[in-house]
Amino acid sequence: MARIVAVANQKGGVGKTTTAVNLAASVAASEHRVLLVDFDPQGNASSSVGYTKDRIELSIYDALVGEVAMKDCIRPTEITTLFVVPATMDLVGAELELIGSDDRESYLKNALTTVSDEYDYIIIDCPPSLGMLTLNALVAADGVVVPMQAEYFALEGLGALVSTIEKVRDAYNPGLDLEGILFCMYDPRTNLAGQVKGEVESHMPNKVYDTLIPRNVRLSESPSHGKPVLLYDFRCAGSKSYLKLAQEFVERTAA
Repeated sequence: MARIVAVANQKGGVGKTTTAVNLAASVAASEHRVLLVDFDPQGNASSSVGYTKDRIELSIYDALVGEVAMKDCIRPTEITTLFVVPATMDLVGAELELIGSDDRESYLKNALTTVSDEYDYIIIDCPPSLGMLTLNALVAADGVVVPMQAEYFALEGLGALVSTIEKVRDAYNPGLDLEGILFCMYDPRTNLAGQVKGEVESHMPNKVYDTLIPRNVRLSESPSHGKPVLLYDFRCAGSKSYLKLAQEFVERTAA
């Protein structure tokens, strides 16, 4: 049975999709079978592993509304142990359709149950909002990874997300855990970065990953080439950081 992890932050531009894609790829590179679920209508996780809109025939939307089985939507990637369920803008329609449905918060959970035995990890890239899609991801997940920047306003967003996780845990998913908080685009040269990191660590001990993801040009370039950074430039700082994160992530989930 796979461990299901949602990568979530309602604030955009914090490295959420970059983390979902590169964490999934790096865990897969350590010989674990990983399914990356693109649950963001923008479809950036899909294109980051080579599935641009013109290459997508079946998407997560089709599985969510029951038109096809989840297994029929899964596609291979260049990494033999990494698979993806791509997303398209159709997912916007799914969010509207789910609102009026019974058991509307459990559609993704039910779909993933049919394939979870085939993987070690399922990593969900959530949209940058706290709407019905993110709720479905949190209900389906065992844990949540929160990427954030070391900026003042990020602290407010983190508080809102933690509150949402607690509400989902109380109402729908008692096993949901805050897996970890990951600082992305981190610049150790600024005093603010150290202050924000210290404040998060003091309020949430043992939840902040030791690994810090730096600003890195190669990391920013890799999505436009349809590759995770470890396939685009294995030796760059971004690739090394996500491989280190994958090791820390696997060790934590195995503990």
